[in-house]
Amino acid sequence: MKELVINEQDETEKIFLLEDGILAERYTNSVFKKRLEGNIYVGKVQNVLPGLQAVFVNVGENRNAFIHLKDILPKVDVVQDESEEYDNINIRDVVSVGDPLIVEIKRDSYNKKGARASTHINLPGRYLVLLPNSPFVTASQKIEDDKERERLVEIVKKFVPENMGAIIRTSAVGKNEKALEKDLELLIKKWEEIISIEFEKEELPKLIYKADNLVDKLLIDLMDKDLKKIYVNKKETQVKIKERLKEWNKEDIEVIYENKNLEDYYELSKQNEIADDRKVWLKSGGFITIDKTEALTAIDVNSAKYTGKKNLENTAFDINKESTIEIAKQIRLRDIGGIIVIDFIDLQDENHRKEIINLFNNELKKDRTKVQVEGFTKLNLLELTRKHICSEY
Repeated sequence: MKELVINEQDETEKIFLLEDGILAERYTNSVFKKRLEGNIYVGKVQNVLPGLQAVFVNVGENRNAFIHLKDILPKVDVVQDESEEYDNINIRDVVSVGDPLIVEIKRDSYNKKGARASTHINLPGRYLVLLPNSPFVTASQKIEDDKERERLVEIVKKFVPENMGAIIRTSAVGKNEKALEKDLELLIKKWEEIISIEFEKEELPKLIYKADNLVDKLLIDLMDKDLKKIYVNKKETQVKIKERLKEWNKEDIEVIYENKNLEDYYELSKQNEIADDRKVWLKSGGFITIDKTEALTAIDVNSAKYTGKKNLENTAFDINKESTIEIAKQIRLRDIGGIIVIDFIDLQDENHRKEIINLFNNELKKDRTKVQVEGFTKLNLLELTRKHICSEY
């Protein structure tokens, strides 16, 4: 059972997702930090950098947004990889300084880096994500039933307009044609309203669509995935959420108001503190360490106090299995994105390595975002990539 706890204090909103009472995800939203991710702008190209095959676009914020050539050229396939073709294209032939570009912020600015943007717009709905300028239809990789994937793709293809596309979300599984058509119609209408906004060239850059707030985003993602209760400590928040759920015909989800510090009341502080620690202890006596750098996140597995009962290989296998379950939990809880490298205790048995990968893939099914396990390298490091769900604000 999933529950959301929304604790508002001073100028900060903390959101906790609990699964059977255990903290699974957490987000912090501060009024002092402006959220850009998901916003759509008509920006103005400020700099063209042929050496990087990229441009910087002024979107009217503190820093210009970075866009690579691959995010400017039309996308024709969800798994498109045309890195070699990009080398044969001069970005100056594609875009010039002063050109207007409709862009979506894909990743907020952090540290000294500006925001990352793309001309490939994604408009998320309840069951679908509309791709206004990418003409293909595909289904989430988390939909494992091939027949269901085919059924959903065929339905959506019937209704999606020419030169548009869509990604079918896991929440669409089992839904009928009418529900999918309605969701698509709402998204198309929203896109038409966005691009119908009138402005003069002198007004650029201009914000033309502000993304859903963090709570709405989570509600859309979770309301069809066993979300049962929402706890809030502000009466106004309760009213707003109930109104949104009524719009989506999900009034069966309870929204409970309690005038207290919910983080303390539901004893979330301790679980939250553990999620900030570099070292995470395991029940067996081993531990993992998590170190984030600009390039990647490195996770190390250590047997520590655990000595095992048989031979070295079985001891390593046991601690690696326990670590695998904890690592899958931690990367989701901390919303770690990008490249992740895990240094497990060395395994000599190839079957043991395969079991670790299978266990990892099984645990990662609980994650709501895309995670790709690449496998073990020659140095016995497990590599994976993960798309973060939402920046922590």
